[in-house]
Amino acid sequence: MTFGAVLQTDPPASRAVALAKLAEQHGFSNVWTFDSHLLWQEPYVIYSRILAETQRIKVGPFVTNPATRDWTVTASVFATLNEMYGNRTVIGIGRGDSAVRVTNGHPTTLAELREAIHVIRELANSRAVEYHDATLRFPWSTGSEVEVWVAAYGPQALKLAGEVGDGYILQLADIDVAKWMIGKVREAAEAAGRDPDAVKFCVAAPFYIGDDRDHMRDQTRWFGGMVGNHVHDVVMRYGEHADFPEVLVDYIKGRTGYDYNSHGKAENDHVDFVPDEIVDRFCLLGTADEHIAKLKQLQAIGVDHFAGYLQHDSKEETLRVYGETVIPAMREHLAAKS
Repeated sequence: MTFGAVLQTDPPASRAVALAKLAEQHGFSNVWTFDSHLLWQEPYVIYSRILAETQRIKVGPFVTNPATRDWTVTASVFATLNEMYGNRTVIGIGRGDSAVRVTNGHPTTLAELREAIHVIRELANSRAVEYHDATLRFPWSTGSEVEVWVAAYGPQALKLAGEVGDGYILQLADIDVAKWMIGKVREAAEAAGRDPDAVKFCVAAPFYIGDDRDHMRDQTRWFGGMVGNHVHDVVMRYGEHADFPEVLVDYIKGRTGYDYNSHGKAENDHVDFVPDEIVDRFCLLGTADEHIAKLKQLQAIGVDHFAGYLQHDSKEETLRVYGETVIPAMREHLAAKS
């Protein structure tokens, strides 16, 4: 299992760079960022600085979308970063959430997402692709390698992730839900003639090392609101009785709306509908031993990568304990199993 830290690119940009450097020092393999250019600073610019000041960390959006960025430009950015710094990028992508909704836009269709993944992946991997009745290729790009990981919740999006994703991103760390979601992606991959084991599985959630349970919950309750926003879309599309984990459908019944100006913020003031039980199930909270125990459970159901959201007031301490205790313990656990 590898580990990533998910950052918001709030100013100053130097703060994100410093946290990325700290994450690398503590053994993290990835630094991810939100990708909403109106809510935060432009992350693709900051990636270049992060890569310049680190040696091995990979960077990428968590997640981008096909609506707010031209597909060929997205591919060019990552092919360029790979040429400059070695192949140290990865692309997380979904239909679009905060980046499109703050402009009163709408998520793309799954058909558009599928096509965008193909175009971006081919171009960013130094290959030719058919796009708008033309054969396109970056004549300056050779040897670029970048994976495209698909974020999904709904049944058809999970199917798409299994059919075309290099990886699958699930933004919650509930063991039962993660097992169900990963199973659906595996089924889709196998039905498409792919090796299910070739798909990388990423679980993402706030992670907070501490012993004040109430405070940790208050700092991470925003995540239940963010997940609830995605789940609401699924329920509106498929109905309450669709083939979907009941725990997700049940907890959003008290949801009254969502303000993207508070998106991903600990001080989010409209997530009172999220109960403590959901916060505990969706996040990783508590002592190092508690984190290790849950990570072992996630690893056992097939999770390859854990991406921890750092939108709380104990960023450095959480990174430190992971680097000194949690990550070494997980490496020992995996080594013992092999």
